[in-house]
Amino acid sequence: MTTSTPTRAGATVPDRRLPALGGFAPGALLIELRRVLRNRRTLAFTLIMPGVFFLIFGLPQGGQSLDNGRPVTAYVMISLAVYAAMVATTSVGGAVATERALGWSRQLRLTPLRPAAYVATKLITAMSLGLLAVVIEFLVGAVAGVRVPAYVWLLSGLAAWVGSLVFAAFGLFIGYLAPAENVMQIIGPVLAVLAMFGGLFVPVEVLPDVLQQVAKFAPVYGMGVLARAPLTGDGVSMAAVANLVVWALLFGVGAARLFRRDTARV
Repeated sequence: MTTSTPTRAGATVPDRRLPALGGFAPGALLIELRRVLRNRRTLAFTLIMPGVFFLIFGLPQGGQSLDNGRPVTAYVMISLAVYAAMVATTSVGGAVATERALGWSRQLRLTPLRPAAYVATKLITAMSLGLLAVVIEFLVGAVAGVRVPAYVWLLSGLAAWVGSLVFAAFGLFIGYLAPAENVMQIIGPVLAVLAMFGGLFVPVEVLPDVLQQVAKFAPVYGMGVLARAPLTGDGVSMAAVANLVVWALLFGVGAARLFRRDTARV
């Protein structure tokens, strides 16, 4: 609602009230979600390819078991669910590079939309796609014959999804750091290397000793450890939790600073 404030000269000036929640709107969020879901390339790489990887690399290991008797196929499925979630959230966050190139992010600063509301919209969109990626990967595993207790499905899926918040922040960080034409060239190789350090393609234990020590500091390491813990029977690793929290803060603060720098000239 707009009201008027009288001035000394008798004229009136309309009061400009900031929108609720800094301009965050469910309608804008819905539009953002629809835009992401219409991107066939994104859907192919985030929702389809991890499932295909499971069918190629996971199913041939059917009949093999972990030390606790749980199926190796479940281990592969959970690892690929983590990979799917991290790719999905990173791709959504990294898309801000295109908006920067078009001048859209600076245009938004001319509106009452607060930076926090804009970033929140991006994060919620990224996490929504990450959740969908985890669900689809688990559905592929279930249809392919993976059988584990219900709590493993729930806790592992929840850990993979919540942990992907780190990569939603990472995507925003890269999106504000790199030019639009270079973002995917950076994100692709970086995610592949991080996935290796997180034990998503091969167990970390098979890496050389030096790389095993380095892997513990990689952002995907904690995500993978926590997601597989319900399956392997390992307890919650506080080192893995700290790993996630520290990287989420680093990427989140970095993305916020880059966003302010990118729009400071408006």
